[in-house]
Amino acid sequence: MIERVIHAIREERELLLQHELYAKIQAPEHLQIFLQHHVYAVWDFMSLLKALQNKLTCTTLPWKPVGNPKTRYLINEIVLGEETDVDKNGNYLSHYEMYLEAMTACGATTETIENFVGEVKSLEGVFEILSKCELPQSVKEFLEFSFNLIAEGKPHKIAAAFTFGREDLIPDMFTAILKNMQKDFPNMKLDKLIYYFERHIEVDGDTHGPLAHKMIEELAGSDAEKWKEVEMVAKQALEVRIGLWNGIEKEIERTVAI
Repeated sequence: MIERVIHAIREERELLLQHELYAKIQAPEHLQIFLQHHVYAVWDFMSLLKALQNKLTCTTLPWKPVGNPKTRYLINEIVLGEETDVDKNGNYLSHYEMYLEAMTACGATTETIENFVGEVKSLEGVFEILSKCELPQSVKEFLEFSFNLIAEGKPHKIAAAFTFGREDLIPDMFTAILKNMQKDFPNMKLDKLIYYFERHIEVDGDTHGPLAHKMIEELAGSDAEKWKEVEMVAKQALEVRIGLWNGIEKEIERTVAI
């Protein structure tokens, strides 16, 4: 069934892999624009992750065994790597914190995302803040999609967005772009960002990708309706990612035109 879902979303994946955005990132300021948009996807990825952990394990007191031990293992193993991975210097950090450090090294501002995250106090608060903040529309739509899934609370749908709509199809392309930029702009400090993407290639390809597939198989089981929903959400997740990429591309084009 996993292979069937992968086949069903091939068109959306190809649109992302061939997106014109990649060719538009030709200067440090273009990369900074990308980072300042994409960081919201890095942050809400962690929220999808913790939503799954909350649904599939016991995260309240008193503790009691919750759900399937196999899915508990799968999600806890992924959380360990995403929330407390090892950075370039051997320190434990979440991937979100690694990304913020990489942004700072590249000269991108983290103030907007840090203020946004600091202001959010609850799940309901995310929607309230999104309704009044001045984030780009493509970023708002991306976040609304993720947090609507979280609010709905169906683990197999959250897992579908987590697995098929996230960084598993992005890092290898960006690593090549960044290495070219490192050659063309030798004064730009890209080591941390390159490490972040290379780490995703290693972790997602070798460990988290296969674990996430197994988790979906456990959550959907033999339920045909759940598998239809997994496929639907996988497509939607890629579509909002394409929308995010379109928004970043337009912002880069706008700055070039000024």
